[in-house]
Amino acid sequence: MTGLMVHKLTVIRGGRPILDDVSFACPSQGLVGLLGPNGAGKSTLARLLAGQPGAHAGAVRLGGEDVAALPAARRAAMIGYMPQAFTPHWDISPRMLVEMGAARRPDLPGGTVRSAISEAGLGGHADRLWSTLSGGEKARALFAAVTVADPAILVVDEPGASLDIRHRIQLMRRLAERGRTRLVVAVLHDIELATTWCDRLVILDAGRVVADDTADAVARSDTIAQVFGVAFETVEAGGITVARPLCGRD
Repeated sequence: MTGLMVHKLTVIRGGRPILDDVSFACPSQGLVGLLGPNGAGKSTLARLLAGQPGAHAGAVRLGGEDVAALPAARRAAMIGYMPQAFTPHWDISPRMLVEMGAARRPDLPGGTVRSAISEAGLGGHADRLWSTLSGGEKARALFAAVTVADPAILVVDEPGASLDIRHRIQLMRRLAERGRTRLVVAVLHDIELATTWCDRLVILDAGRVVADDTADAVARSDTIAQVFGVAFETVEAGGITVARPLCGRD
């Protein structure tokens, strides 16, 4: 399985470029973080990486094929996509959602759904209605539904936004572990977690790629501070260079 190739991706809305001639390549494995301030184009890019519909110029290619042109069933089996916001049409349970995710791969072994629910920490909530779940429980259920079919490529948009710090760290650990054998592309806002767990970081600003390098190189550069307009410092933790904002408090 080859990685994703983004070629001159451009999205114009209301006469304003949301993505402006974006090009970069992702390998077949690794955890790639997409960073950038609000309005930088991260969510739009994530949707197009996953082959979601949307008017655009340029292309996202997988093995030479335009992902937007792939048959829906084939694309769903190859690329898992977790959007920033998700509301089901019916008040379903986490178990039902995970079962629908598993249906993308009829060859999955028995017990896969049960294991996915257990790994998400939803054993006691699997049959509750969606409307009764907390934001974090919904996020974990959606993640389980997207990953249960084990797609070769996983695209997630702010997957930890509704999670407490313990579950956020657990999620980043799972994404990093998955990146050892699969490609994971994650839109992230937490710079500290991104530089801790990602192998590579792509930074967008005003719809353009302004940095594309290893997480270590990006953490050590001035790009993060320039893009976000906040002073950062770096600390070494277990041989990893972590960037974190200076609090500015005396």
